Parts: sequence; C-alpha cells; structure tokens
Amino acid sequence: MIYTENALNVLTALECKGIGPAWIYKNIRRGQDLRTIWKMISYATKNFELSYEIFLRKRNDIETLFNSEECSLDGVVAYGDEDFPVVPDTVKGGERPVVLFYKGNISLLHKMDKNVAVVGVLNPEHGIEERERAFVKALVTGGCNIVSGLAKGCDSISHKQALDSNGKTIAILPGTLKNIIPSENRLLSDEIVSKNGLLVTEYYKEASSKKELVDRYVKRDRLQAMFCKAICLAASYAPNDQGNDSGSRHAMGKAKEYNRQRYVMYNPEIDHDNAQFDLNRELLKESSVRVISTKSIEEICSFVLNRTTLFDL
Repeated sequence: MIYTENALNVLTALECKGIGPAWIYKNIRRGQDLRTIWKMISYATKNFELSYEIFLRKRNDIETLFNSEECSLDGVVAYGDEDFPVVPDTVKGGERPVVLFYKGNISLLHKMDKNVAVVGVLNPEHGIEERERAFVKALVTGGCNIVSGLAKGCDSISHKQALDSNGKTIAILPGTLKNIIPSENRLLSDEIVSKNGLLVTEYYKEASSKKELVDRYVKRDRLQAMFCKAICLAASYAPNDQGNDSGSRHAMGKAKEYNRQRYVMYNPEIDHDNAQFDLNRELLKESSVRVISTKSIEEICSFVLNRTTLFDL
C-alpha cells in the first residue's frame, strides 16, 4: 500500500465537516505540519470542539485502515503529492479531485496527453459493438490509451478492445475498489490491472445512500472528461419522455466545459431513426463536434500524440 504523509493529511482534512476540494486546493501544501492543518480547519469551520486529539485520531484510523487486510488498494495519491495528476486549468476548484485511490499503473494519469475517453450506452444494439471496436482498435494502434467507466455496454467494449489490441486502459469507478460496480466486471477489472492498466476512484468508503451513489456516477463521468485529451461517444440516448437517458451526456457536457475535443459515432444512412443515437445527433448540431471516421481518427491521433497515423475503419 503506497501513500504519503501528505495523502493522510488531505484525507483527514476531508473527514472534517465543512471542508471540501476547493478549501484543500487553496490551503493544503505538501510538508505542512499536522497541527497547523488542524488549526486552519478549526478556524475555517469555526468548529472549536475539534480538538487536536480528535483530529489525530481521525488520521490514525485512516492509516490503520490502509494497513489492514480489508484494504484493497495499491495506493493513494492526493493533491500535493508528486504522483498526483495535473488537473487542467479549465476545471473549477470545486470539481477538482483531491484524492485518488488506485490499483495498477498510476503513471497512466501522468500521460494524459495520450488518453482518449470512450463512453456510451449500457445496452448497445447489434452492430454498435462492431463499429465501436473498430475505432477503439484504431486509436490503440495509433498509441492512445483508452479511458472509460467500467460500466456495462459501451464502456466494457472499449476496455476489452483496448486489451485485445495490446493497449492500455484506465477504468474510472463510481465506487470503491473493494466493491467493483457492476460485479459482473470484476474479472475485467482484474485483467485491466494485470495488463498494466489502471483502476482509479475517488472513494474508499461505500456510499451511504442510493442518492449518494447516483451522485458518484455523475462525478465519475466528469473524471472521464478530465483525464483525457479527447472524448468519443459511441452511442447514447438523449433524455426523453420515455425514460431513456444515459450518463454519457454528463461526460460529454463536462468535456465541452473542460475544452476537450469531442467526437461521436454516427452514420446518417443507418442511424437517423435509432434512439440510441439521439444524443449523438444533438451534439452534431454543435460545430465543434465531429463524426468519428478514418479522417477524424487520424486527427485525434495527430492531436493527442502530435503525429499522423493512417487507419482503415
């Protein structure tokens, strides 16, 4: 289990009511004395009942957990650590992650300029998988790493194709590494780690309610957009009165906010009346969104890897 004193300090601060990511980014620095951090938190939250002994106990409890047999992590990185990934300037303070728990090759987050996110629906119809696999294979062949969310459907397809193409893939999870969601992807998560990929999450405690778990999915989607240089949408519903929806819209929305290049899979001849491409169609109304094609795959690889690669899709 790899962690630093700084990571323990950041986690302890986050355990205190009223302390969030924006405060951490503004106030915490590597090498700070623990008592200094405690004093800052006491005054910031006006919680003068938070004694140093209680604060220290919180920290010791976290470290005990990390060193217990129940811990299912390879390591933890926090804001201020040398291994913590650089977060784009376009990300607002409150949305910036401050702690990441991981299994596998954490250095993949240091190479964000090689990462392309691939997202999509949980239940892709026949034919979508084959088309998604083709463009993921092209990206991996060109040297890109694939980022996705380990969900059923398009996420799983992108991870599996990356592995089948001897590439590296990063799975960003909405829950803990001990409790892989969905459980059906436990073996896939193990394969990702065994093949020098990465599993990463912001959580080491289980969600306390269904509402919190739903919120974690949305927050996971923002990380997919944050930890890539370009994002590709395979297929996705748009919200409608029939109850259709897809979390992909959150990832694509954040990608726009973070100034990521956005691409969608779409063939007007065969996809024009398919509800699983509703979001794709909506996004194509924006001039900055491009269709995934041989030419745009070349563009992605040129942009992400700063070179041109030719493929046949």
